[in-house]
Amino acid sequence: MRAAGLACVVEVLENMVFLSNATNFVAYFTGTMHYTISEAANMVTNFIGTSFLLTIFGGYIGDSFFTRFRTFVVFCVTELLGIILLTVQAHDTRLQPALQEKPSSSQAAVLFSGLYAIATGVGGIKAALPAHGADQSDHSKQRSISSFFNWFFFSLCIGGLLSSTIMIWIEENRGWNSSFKISAVVLGVALCIFIAGFPIYRFKRPGGSPITRIFKVFVSASRNRKVSSGLELIDDGVGERSRKKFRFLDKALLDDTISGVQVKETRTFLGLLPIFASTIMMNCCLAQLQTFSVEQGSIMDRKLNNFQIPTQSLTVFPLIVMLASIPLFEHAAGSFKNKNHSIFDPLKRIGLGLALASASMAVAAVVEFKRREAAENGNTLSVFWLGWQYLLLGVSDMLTLEGMLEFFYSEAPDSMKSICTALSWCSTSMGYFLSSLLVSTINSITGRLGREWLGGHNLNHNRLDLFYTILCILNFLNMLNYIYWAKKY
Repeated sequence: MRAAGLACVVEVLENMVFLSNATNFVAYFTGTMHYTISEAANMVTNFIGTSFLLTIFGGYIGDSFFTRFRTFVVFCVTELLGIILLTVQAHDTRLQPALQEKPSSSQAAVLFSGLYAIATGVGGIKAALPAHGADQSDHSKQRSISSFFNWFFFSLCIGGLLSSTIMIWIEENRGWNSSFKISAVVLGVALCIFIAGFPIYRFKRPGGSPITRIFKVFVSASRNRKVSSGLELIDDGVGERSRKKFRFLDKALLDDTISGVQVKETRTFLGLLPIFASTIMMNCCLAQLQTFSVEQGSIMDRKLNNFQIPTQSLTVFPLIVMLASIPLFEHAAGSFKNKNHSIFDPLKRIGLGLALASASMAVAAVVEFKRREAAENGNTLSVFWLGWQYLLLGVSDMLTLEGMLEFFYSEAPDSMKSICTALSWCSTSMGYFLSSLLVSTINSITGRLGREWLGGHNLNHNRLDLFYTILCILNFLNMLNYIYWAKKY
């Protein structure tokens, strides 16, 4: 418990650093580096998308070559170096563009080098840390694993709360130079805390490349696909229900170099992929909170008495709800003895999260329509109207991400815990990349029809409400797709 607790403490600090930068980078890119709104939005989604996509690489390293402890240390140092590089750029005006000018090639090179060093570090950390923490749990009790992921997500939310309040205030009032310095110090402290737990950790030794083993099973099954045989999968602990899935892989067992365990490993991994793919669209909706919602809030009434609320701090409301609900959820979940009939089953939580994502985009479309209408009449809508989409998407993210982390770790083969846990973050990555693709595609199509929906610097001249409507429809269709695969699983 102490070892798992250290992983949770480190997650608080690491997530505070990551989110404080990711949620406000769009302001840095437009204000300091002078990119347009759409360029900045795509830069943020590409950065976050790359960060989470690289969790697959980090998971591969943690499962195949390094222990998860060593994987965390290496990638945390990489992220720290990236933050230091951005700190230098924020401090030195020679590395920033002149007023109303785009960055030069060298200035852009410094920016993107630091940015993607951070992305690489985040990728390794997000893959290694939750799997390392879960390794400390009692694997003979599923409740122990479930409990760890509940408290891990609780820690993740605390980090988000600190980033949405203290760090965002520093960025808005003290500048990015101070923010980057604090980020570097906090991440350094997180690294020291993690290393201090070395004597009490349980280590899972790397077992070689699972990707190579899966590839060998596919090659062998393909080579023997025309062989007529009544071969059945040897008894390796796979239930009859599981054996009915991907039966073509059984042909790989005709090769003496392929074991039943390797076929089981491949079969299990393939079975997780439809669930993974069905969660991508929800994360596309989530990407809007770091991009267009920030721009919406910047031109709305943010005053509360004499205090001006940073738009990014609207995430405080769903975070408080989540922080209050997780202990209650943990207590209630512990009272259910039969997991198969529990409303707290990970697949059901994911489904509920997808439903809330659709609702949030419907609400966001209505709010944006009202905001534009008010702006046309010379009025300014209160920023608190954005609170509904932040609340719904925040709770949606809690249910979906926490459900995915527990589901993928619990269902994964022992030799693939890191890489399967990384699927949770990779889904986020695909969602952010899909957001960038949708923005570019919609701008291209609407531009040919007369005027881009999401182009230019002024949201009052855009049609963000129609973009949110499209996201609502796409996510609803995706939810129906998810229900099919979840039932089939």
